[in-house]
Amino acid sequence: MKVHDIIIIGGGLAGLTAALDLARYGHDIALFETNRFPHHKVCGEYISNEIQPYLKKLGIDLLAEGAIDITDFEISTRNGYTVSTKLPLGGIGISRYALDNLMYQKAVHQKVRFFFSKVSGVSFKDNLFTITANGESYAAKVVIGAYGKRSALDKSLGRDFSFKKQGWLAVKGHFEHAKFPQNKVALHNFDGGYGGLSRTEDGKVNFCYLTSYKSFKKQGDIDTFNKKVVSGNSYLKEFLDEARPVFKNPMSIAQIAFQEKDPIVNHIIMCGDTAGLIHPLCGNGMAMAIH
Repeated sequence: MKVHDIIIIGGGLAGLTAALDLARYGHDIALFETNRFPHHKVCGEYISNEIQPYLKKLGIDLLAEGAIDITDFEISTRNGYTVSTKLPLGGIGISRYALDNLMYQKAVHQKVRFFFSKVSGVSFKDNLFTITANGESYAAKVVIGAYGKRSALDKSLGRDFSFKKQGWLAVKGHFEHAKFPQNKVALHNFDGGYGGLSRTEDGKVNFCYLTSYKSFKKQGDIDTFNKKVVSGNSYLKEFLDEARPVFKNPMSIAQIAFQEKDPIVNHIIMCGDTAGLIHPLCGNGMAMAIH
């Protein structure tokens, strides 16, 4: 059994960033990701400009790849009271479909080895990790956990939050909408949650919202919830009435946990959402995952 220097579990922003950075130092890196690239993920798809210098150091120039330069911000209350302002630092609109694939291609070029398999177990003995994926075993001196907000691995590692029901879920879709401004990111509140709107590199508008399960379960499905609850905000009602969905069905994730997580578990170094998750309202989740 080959022993890698580092195994990374998860190919999201944190995992791909770790692979790109560590590969610069000549490490033998294996990254395990369940889904092949490119693929969509539930995400606000707005990234703060603070991360651009670091990404350029890794050889990634987002604006050169067609990402959207975002300079304006708008936020509204449930009853439609609105505040608009310029963003002093600004940000970038780019889909996870494009960004993750760009980072993946860069990592392949840097000789990172990818396994598109789901990791089902991790053990540590005699200063060596053994991971299991699709019935095969792999070994490494170091393992980085970057598998996202919640995974079956969390239960096998005995992480407290994974045994508790969580009260939040998120829904995302891409839309065609000619009127939405090119350079704006908007956050609009509704009863039990809020949603963000911003353009991506292909001109589509990403609409991603977070809501409490308590609010959502009263309606039962996404279409009904959008019509009866999300559309309670006049800005979101106008958007949903006018926009044309690009996805056949919206994407969603449930059981989102915001409580504190241990950054090291069974000698595994956790990073990105696996190590901790801030509230999406902060607008800095993607940059934090990369950091």
